[in-house]
Amino acid sequence: MHKFIKNDWQEILEPEFKKEYYQKLREFLKEEYQTKIIHPDMNNIYNAFQLTPFKDTKVVILGQDPYHGENQAIGLSFAVAPGCKVPPSLKNIYKELQDDLRIEPVNHGYLVPWAEQGVLLLNTVLTVRDHQPNSHQNKGWENLTDAAIKSLSDRGNVIFVLWGNSAKAKVELIDQSKNKIISSVHPSPFSAYHGFFGSKPFSKINEILVEYNREPINWQLPKNV
Repeated sequence: MHKFIKNDWQEILEPEFKKEYYQKLREFLKEEYQTKIIHPDMNNIYNAFQLTPFKDTKVVILGQDPYHGENQAIGLSFAVAPGCKVPPSLKNIYKELQDDLRIEPVNHGYLVPWAEQGVLLLNTVLTVRDHQPNSHQNKGWENLTDAAIKSLSDRGNVIFVLWGNSAKAKVELIDQSKNKIISSVHPSPFSAYHGFFGSKPFSKINEILVEYNREPINWQLPKNV
């Protein structure tokens, strides 16, 4: 399955693919995909890495695990497939984006244009059972995604966006002398009013990218997908 990564992430993550935990994870996933409904589609598991090569990664927006509804998950944190209703957390992200940079919300959740500009939309767990959130936690994915976070941290000049407690728990993996962290509560409806709204993460990201002499992100998504 891991041979699907067709860029420099393959080499970065290769040592992980050889470890015992990953072999166990693979066996577990084979069984799960054969016997249950699992999201995302098997071909989209590594989408975040596919769309945002290691060398091009400027920003990491960490999510938890994929959406667990039918045809929602596309392997990118917070994003959904074209034609899906915009989920509540993403609606709040769009609301803050409008407040921060005057960017009008779109009526879809297809965030691929962000990924293609160097925003790694990474969930800490990359698969989930249908309608069972967190069902694939502690099966090995965390080891792999921690290794990805560490490798970016070692490279440096990366902005890590940590929204909510599970993302903030990754702080210890990040060398703050070489990278920047932007954190707040999660954009979900339960917490957004307690520090996400008004946090202006998007303008902050672009200011830091200018400091790093890197191209700012164009956060405006196309109206139609």
